[in-house]
Amino acid sequence: MCCLASGSETIKPSFKIENIVATVILDQALDIAKIEDRIKYATYQPDQFPGLVLRLDKPRSTALIFRSGKMVVTGAKSTEQLINVVKKIIKLLINAGIEIESKPRTQIQNIVASGDLNYNVNLERAAYLMENSMYEPEQFPGLIHRMKEPSVVLLIFSSGKMVITGAKEEKEVEEAVIKTAERLKNLGCLLPRH
Repeated sequence: MCCLASGSETIKPSFKIENIVATVILDQALDIAKIEDRIKYATYQPDQFPGLVLRLDKPRSTALIFRSGKMVVTGAKSTEQLINVVKKIIKLLINAGIEIESKPRTQIQNIVASGDLNYNVNLERAAYLMENSMYEPEQFPGLIHRMKEPSVVLLIFSSGKMVITGAKEEKEVEEAVIKTAERLKNLGCLLPRH
C-alpha cells in the first residue's frame, strides 16, 4: 500500500504481485526421461511439448524443464518465493539422482501485478492527456499505457483497477503504480468512487 497526499485528498493506490516468470539456466544437459521417471509429479510428453512439466503445490508454481538445462519457472508471487521455488526444484533434481554441476542462474523475465487506484478513472481524458496511451473502448475496455520509466505496460480500467506487466523487479511495480496515480490525479482524471 502506498499513499499520495495532495491538498485535502489522499490517494491510496495498492498493488499485488500475481505472477513472476523467470528463466533458470543450469549450464548442463539434463536427462528428462530420468527426471520424469523419478519425480512423481513431473510429466513429459514430447509429442505435445518438448520440455518436462514439473508442478509444485507449495508454493503453487510450475517449472518447464528442457534438455538443454534451461527452465522457465512461473507462479511465484515474490522474488523471495521465486528463490525458494528454484531451490526446491534443484533439491528435487538432486534427490532424483541428477548431478547439478554449477549454481543455477536465475533471471526474472516478467512480473505481472494487479493494482487499484481506489478511484474511478476518466479513461477518455487520460487517453487524450497521457502520451504513450491507447484507448479504443470498442476493441478493449481499458486504456493501454506504455510507461518508459520504469519500462512497463499498464492496463487501466475505468474502475481504477489495473494490470501491470513487464517489470523485472518488484520495486518497478510500486514505482509504476505511484507514478500513474500521481499523473492521473494531476491531470484531473480521477473520480471518486460512490
